[in-house]
Amino acid sequence: MEKLSISDLHIILVEPSDTQRKIITTLLLKEKVKEIDPVSTLSEAMSAVKAHGADLIVSAMYFEDGTALDLIKFIKENDEFKTIPFMLVSSENRISKLEEFKQAGVSAILPKPFEPLHLSRALNASLDLINHDELELELFDIHDVRVLLVDDSKLARNHIRRVLEGMGLQRIKEAENGAMALTFIKDEAFDLVVTDYNMPEMDGRELSEFIRFNPETTHIPIIMVTSEAADSAHMANIQQTGVNALCDKPFEPTEVRQMLAALLGN
Repeated sequence: MEKLSISDLHIILVEPSDTQRKIITTLLLKEKVKEIDPVSTLSEAMSAVKAHGADLIVSAMYFEDGTALDLIKFIKENDEFKTIPFMLVSSENRISKLEEFKQAGVSAILPKPFEPLHLSRALNASLDLINHDELELELFDIHDVRVLLVDDSKLARNHIRRVLEGMGLQRIKEAENGAMALTFIKDEAFDLVVTDYNMPEMDGRELSEFIRFNPETTHIPIIMVTSEAADSAHMANIQQTGVNALCDKPFEPTEVRQMLAALLGN
């Protein structure tokens, strides 16, 4: 399939403010986006998606008829639309609110106001989700790499799986928490573990410690996916458990590709 460029994207822009819609539309046009479908409510957005689909949805957080989470769930729970990337644009800065969207598997989160550079990066991150580009490894066939994906959020797992599958990874097993992952690890062999940090029953730190300090699994590379700040006390403790790489949510394909090449290329 021919790869899309930014100029090929059909974007549904969901923004309740007339002024913000005009500002964001202008910035998208400057990025060479040609097809922008602006709407002001969630119901209009859902109708637009059902009528003609989209390559990307760019949305504010709050509306009179709900929040962007309602729109994400509508998209992700519909087989026809679930692969449409979702970009959040919001002035919301409360970590707990943004965490909900990171767990939901958005392709990018942009603050209001944002710089053109940030928009360009977010558009390219969304394109990476649309355009599949297999990772080439010297020592492995990417199709044979066995991955254990651990996250208590199904939406987050779906997003991470999509990123990994877009790079050619096919043998992906999912676990809802560290305890479930542990049962899989005891029975099966894996070449890579991608795990969330915050999970019930057994979190990512405990799972990583088991993997790293068990002679039979100590060789398995671990990517920790988290929305925690890199300089937080939690992250300092995580790095001491032998995690190979830390990846922020949203799970950006370009960053992940570099990590996989480094971890699996040797």
